[in-house]
Amino acid sequence: MSKYDPKSSIADEFINDGEIQESLAYAEQNKNNKELIDAILLKAGEMKGITHREAAVLLECELEEENREIEKLAKEIKERFYGKRIVMFAPLYLSNYCINGCLYCPYHLKNKHIARKKLTQEEIRQEVMALQDMGHKRLAIEAGEDPVNNPLEYILESIKTIYSIKHKNGAIRRVNVNIAATTVENYKKLKDAGIGTYILFQETYDRKAYEELHPTGPKSDYAYHTEAMDRAMEAGIDDVGCGVLFGLDKYRYELVGIIMHAEHLEAKFGVGPHTISVPRVCPADDIDPAELNAISDEIFQKIVAVIRIAVPYTGMIVSTRESQRVREKVLDLGISQISGGSRTSVGGYAEEEPEEENSAQFDVTDRRSLDEVVNWLLGMGYIPSFCTACYREGRTGDRFMSLLKSGQIVNCCQPNALMTLKEYLEDYASEETKEKGEKVIREQLEIITNPVVKQKATEYIDNIHAGQRDFRF
Repeated sequence: MSKYDPKSSIADEFINDGEIQESLAYAEQNKNNKELIDAILLKAGEMKGITHREAAVLLECELEEENREIEKLAKEIKERFYGKRIVMFAPLYLSNYCINGCLYCPYHLKNKHIARKKLTQEEIRQEVMALQDMGHKRLAIEAGEDPVNNPLEYILESIKTIYSIKHKNGAIRRVNVNIAATTVENYKKLKDAGIGTYILFQETYDRKAYEELHPTGPKSDYAYHTEAMDRAMEAGIDDVGCGVLFGLDKYRYELVGIIMHAEHLEAKFGVGPHTISVPRVCPADDIDPAELNAISDEIFQKIVAVIRIAVPYTGMIVSTRESQRVREKVLDLGISQISGGSRTSVGGYAEEEPEEENSAQFDVTDRRSLDEVVNWLLGMGYIPSFCTACYREGRTGDRFMSLLKSGQIVNCCQPNALMTLKEYLEDYASEETKEKGEKVIREQLEIITNPVVKQKATEYIDNIHAGQRDFRF
């Protein structure tokens, strides 16, 4: 039986089943242990994170007063490190050809009635211009695993195409990549192509469940998939994004697993994941969440709060899988990035996909346009941010984390968020959104404490109004 070792490169040692089971048993035994839970909350209040075992106890906690404190603390941590900034992005599905047999994904090889599509470089150009016309600056590209239809060369060519398109005042300034686990050599090629974050969802950390859910195809290799982030970081990719698909297996196991993964990356590379995504299983072409382990909104919200407390420095992402109501709640509890105006079909931005040609990976619940989402965020006092400055200034990996931990990042992030919001308002916003946004910018400029930063940000914002673009701290 393998032994738990967060510094190990072996999947079964850094995501150790025995350690997870012990943590879950410990949490079950202590779910009403007020003294222990209060001690964990006291530690968490230092905002330096808590262990996977302590996180398991908070998730299991049944004490009403302490559960209120968990929620309150998650909000305080979110406010301290991320303020009111919410980073905006959109997914772009390049191809849904896939040779895997994943039981929860409609892209699986045996699904013969989904429309199979792959965008040409010209179609990618059209999609990107449509996304730029919406106001997006940051994309997450996605593709099924198929070495014939979607070889790495196709992904690299697509990234080059995306970065090359300058349409009106539009430009995609950061391309994050969500593709299958690959080799160190291939990760080096992605790094050289100028990607932002490499994203890979674990789906489930339980090896037995993983192997049952991935019966065929290269993704069926649990260890190779779980160790992918190590290879990406060895290849020089500073920013990696982890994720787990809540509802595939038991959510308590998954929560402990994803925090252990963050602890492992911190222990081995000195920096944890740049982001953690928390998608939930939702209806898709031939997938019914009720047949899996779907979780309630209340449990989902508590998961978000506990992850925020456990890994205060890591960005958290929620997609349009979730409804407006759920997204509103989890934004408050720790989410720092959301998608807006998303399509989960292959293409669909330049021209809406006909109903009979459904190529979507999952059903979108929040169907609002980007402008409607930006308007909604502004109405709640948030700052929708289209910022990509840290990536372009080389503030990635441990450099980004050290700035975040010291609190210095606010001198970059706050003005950059306001400047990119100003760009959006000038170039893309509806009149109502523009009015709300200008008010938020005026208010937020006033509370920048560094006088030099405040003066420079004000000057840059005036220059943006005069027609200039792409200022950054």
